[in-house]
Amino acid sequence: MTSFKRRMTPDLTTTLIVLAAACALVAFANWQLRRPFDRRFLPIIPWFGLQFVAAVIGIVMLGHLVTLLTGHDFQSRYGF
Repeated sequence: MTSFKRRMTPDLTTTLIVLAAACALVAFANWQLRRPFDRRFLPIIPWFGLQFVAAVIGIVMLGHLVTLLTGHDFQSRYGF
């Protein structure tokens, strides 16, 4: 009996959708950070942290997009 692992990697459409959503979230968080601050209301959502997480997701999706378009996986220095 042979068993194999099927790798679940997003295709090109999913990668582009996630990349566009991450870019939109970075832009929206940047807009929220630049609004005038009202001291009466504390910010409920940490926009700077949300912008950072969305930027990291965008960078990962850009790397994945490069691997999808070129057909070559990124290799580490140690061969993993």
